[in-house]
Formats: sequence, C-alpha cells, structure tokens
Amino acid sequence: MPQSNIAPSHQRLRIGAVWVDVLTFADAVLEIERLVDRGQGGAVFTPNVDHVVKAAANVEFRRAYDRASLSFADGMPLVWASPLLGCQLPERVAGSDLLMPVLQLAAKRRWRVYLLGGAPGVAEAVTRLLSEEMNIIVAGWDDCRIDMNGTDRDGSSFARAKAANPDLIFVALGPPKQELWIARSLDLLRPAVSLGVGASLDFLVGKYKRAPEWMGRYGLEWLYRLSQEPKRLWRRYLVESPRFLGIVFATRRLPRAARGSSYEATFRETSDLKTSG
Repeated sequence: MPQSNIAPSHQRLRIGAVWVDVLTFADAVLEIERLVDRGQGGAVFTPNVDHVVKAAANVEFRRAYDRASLSFADGMPLVWASPLLGCQLPERVAGSDLLMPVLQLAAKRRWRVYLLGGAPGVAEAVTRLLSEEMNIIVAGWDDCRIDMNGTDRDGSSFARAKAANPDLIFVALGPPKQELWIARSLDLLRPAVSLGVGASLDFLVGKYKRAPEWMGRYGLEWLYRLSQEPKRLWRRYLVESPRFLGIVFATRRLPRAARGSSYEATFRETSDLKTSG
C-alpha cells in the first residue's frame, strides 16, 4: 500500500549552509518512499563534511541544497557536531547504506529506476545486476561525461533521463556534480525523485571497496578512501575538510531559531511556491 501523501512533521538542523533532517535510518527510508508516492518529484541528498564545506564557498551548490526535499547526515562528524548546534542527530544515514533498502523498495513497488554516472561501464554493469538478480525495472542508464557545473555540453543527459520516464533516479557523479545535475533537472523530471549516491554504484559492483564498518562508525571512512585515491582526494580531506570545524562554530553563534526548522513548514512553503508559480 502506498504511504500517505501528507508530509510528516520532523525537525531539521542547520550546519553551515546545509539543512539536515533529524531522522533515524529507518525513518529516512520511509521518507524516501513517501516522497516517491507523493508524485511531485524531489531530491534526496546525503551531506557529509565535504558537502558542508563546499556549500559554504560554492553559491550554486548551496542553491542546489536549498532545493533538496530530504537531506540525511552521511558522516559521523555531522552527528558529533549536532549537540553543539542544539539538536542531536540520532545516527549517521549514509547514502551507500541507503542504496540497497531503496533498491529493495523499488523491486517491491515496481518503480522504474534510472542510473546516471559511476565509473565507465559501471552503470551498465549495475543495470544487469539489478535486472537479473533483483528483478528491478531499469528504465535506462547513462554514463556520459558531466561537467563540474552539473550538465553535459548539449544537455542531452536531461532529455535521455526524461524519455526513460523513471520513478527514481540514482545519480552517482560525486559532489558537487550530482547535486547540481539534480537541481538543474528537478522541474523537468517531475514526478521522478533523484538521489545523489556518490560512489555507491561503484561499490555495488566492486569497482571500489567500501571502508570497513568500524571505520565508518568512528568517522574514519575518509582515511580509507584517501588511501584508495590519494591523488584525487588529498586536497578534499587534508586542505578543505578541516574548515568544517570553523563552520560549525560559526553556525553555533547564530540564534537558536536560525539553527532549527520544521520539515512540515519547509514542505508547505515549497508547495506554496509551486502553487503560486
């Protein structure tokens, strides 16, 4: 049975320029199901330290986050910082952990799934895996080159995704590309819901290995990833990520009312804007 189309009320916490939903992992999966069932489209992001730092400096990335329907804390540092900001996040909700439960929902609910991104050949390999082993309807896949501004040269990636008529789009481009692509395509692709899943498709077919569970639990997943791709990730983790601490303390200096919001209120404001538009 589909879930109710009425948006439930829960809290959101601000960390820098990013809003995070205060939800458990189980509730996050339910909220994604409700979002698809509402049939209005939407975007699901999973911010970590890198996202918070990027949003502080990148205006377009920040605007993409302003359009997110759901935002889950993918990183223990966000969970650890949350009490300083006045609201404890209950747990880490990693995008790579969300992938399988949401795929299982897609199989059960017969949602049409579309895949964008991943390393060359990964989207095609994941398509075979999902179709043959999970009985998921894969409406299409695309591993075209996406620029840092979240688009390809002629915008054809948006047209291909639209033509596939998906219910759910997994966008595996990494930040800020995936969030920018999702924000740019949000209105065009309604009622599809897009999820930014980073390297999750690569993990699914063994292109890259995930950090051991204990490293994620202690906030050390970044170290494992750095050891795998030092040339690509050294600047992100060793130069940019330390700025997170300053962002947290800057947020803490804001009035308490500016650090917390109701999801229900946010949802209604967004609905009002759509209606008036």
